[in-house]
Amino acid sequence: MAVQEGVAPEEKTGGDGTVHRLKPNAVGLLGVVFMAVATAAPITAMTGNVPFMVSSGNGIGAPASYLVAMVVLAIFSVGFTSMAKHITSTGAFYGFISYGLGRTVGLASGMLATFAYVVFEPALIGIFSVFATTTLQDQTGLSVPWWLFAALMLGINAMGTWFGVSVAEKVLVVLLATEVLILGLMAGSVALHGGGPDGFTFGPVNPVNAFQGTSAGLGLFFAFWSWVGFESTAMYGEESRDPKKIIPKATMISVLGVGVFYVLVSWMAITGNGEKEAVAAASSANPLAMFFNPTEQYVGHWAVVVMQWLMITGSLACGMAFHNCAARYMYALGREGVLPSLKNTIGRTHAQHGSPHIAGLVQTIVSGVLLAAFWIAGKDPYTGTYVLLAILGTMAILVVQAVCSFAVLAYFRSHHPESRHWFRTLVAPLVGGVAMLAVVVLLVSNMGVAAGPESGSLVLKATPWLVALVAAVGVGYAQYLKRRDPSRYALLGRTVLEETKER
Repeated sequence: MAVQEGVAPEEKTGGDGTVHRLKPNAVGLLGVVFMAVATAAPITAMTGNVPFMVSSGNGIGAPASYLVAMVVLAIFSVGFTSMAKHITSTGAFYGFISYGLGRTVGLASGMLATFAYVVFEPALIGIFSVFATTTLQDQTGLSVPWWLFAALMLGINAMGTWFGVSVAEKVLVVLLATEVLILGLMAGSVALHGGGPDGFTFGPVNPVNAFQGTSAGLGLFFAFWSWVGFESTAMYGEESRDPKKIIPKATMISVLGVGVFYVLVSWMAITGNGEKEAVAAASSANPLAMFFNPTEQYVGHWAVVVMQWLMITGSLACGMAFHNCAARYMYALGREGVLPSLKNTIGRTHAQHGSPHIAGLVQTIVSGVLLAAFWIAGKDPYTGTYVLLAILGTMAILVVQAVCSFAVLAYFRSHHPESRHWFRTLVAPLVGGVAMLAVVVLLVSNMGVAAGPESGSLVLKATPWLVALVAAVGVGYAQYLKRRDPSRYALLGRTVLEETKER
């Protein structure tokens, strides 16, 4: 069924007329949860991050790092979801911060969030291409250039956004379920066998050990990094059924569900190897052995083969979810006419599918250009493209998360006294904001180690400055609109559809 254009309320738009809308009621609670969890990419987070955390971070305390991160992010989500009960917009952080801290800070944050999700997609395409080429080579002997897989993923992501969130949801449900199943099978098998060579050891989940090891800061940063994208639940509010209830539930399920899963899987991987053996495997020439060894021993060789293929599909699912996020942020900025030309381009939706199809195509082009630039520069698709762009995007989104927490504080000081609560709207967002700023500090202080062979890269050195530049452009442009075009300034961060207005 064709999606009708909505008419923006006069008082919200200054009489700016009609806007295009996303397809309503297109996704339910589980769909939103799957979309958010897919951005976290459990199999990529586990096989890609945990070995590095064990070898160079907090050692066997890696699972404890996930425990600490889960608690912090749950506290952040309390404030985040309190605001989501009153404001529903595909702009998510952009809308929340605009209402809490004003349109200028809102536009700067919206541009930062958009920037983050834009660079996350080519980052994931980089690691997807590496997983695909190495697995195909190892298991079939075929040698395929990585850029062919990159082009394939670009096409799949573009089609997923074009045909709407319900199509992307179905694909992600299948991909996500299989990767969770194989990791859960490994963890469950180790547990049923009574642990590894040392039996059950509880050192890995002792919170004290999260702050031990070679670099506790690095380990904690990678733990938080593993959750990037969980907040994308709010982006699907306009397309979900009963968003006032669904988005808060989906956010908490994503944070706590992913957290418990991360803790258990990383704990069982260490236990299945044995603590000393796990550190040795993580530090070896093939750090994936930390997961492959217990899987081989307690499940079987077939499961290792399956896990290798699921690492490919897991990174594909993650990249597809980030593509959808980037397209929706572009759409949110475009439909409000941040630039007049954007309203009838990336601010349009597909007449039949109700999808941000033009924004999706723009994101595909931008991702392709970035991948080509890194290829021309001679960057490895993993150590160059994936690592550098992931660090860049993570820094941007962590800054926005911190700002969002303070926006919740400000919002409830002057709005909805019936919803004010000493913990939900005061303590939780304050603690969450300070904690997010602390994670940004962890990232800045550990960037060089996290980047590995790219520690001297110009892109890495420029990362904090690029983030600051994007924010400054947002602030400057908002102030320009305030002085030169007040009617467009009045639209910034304000939801434009009647059913998604502030409640």
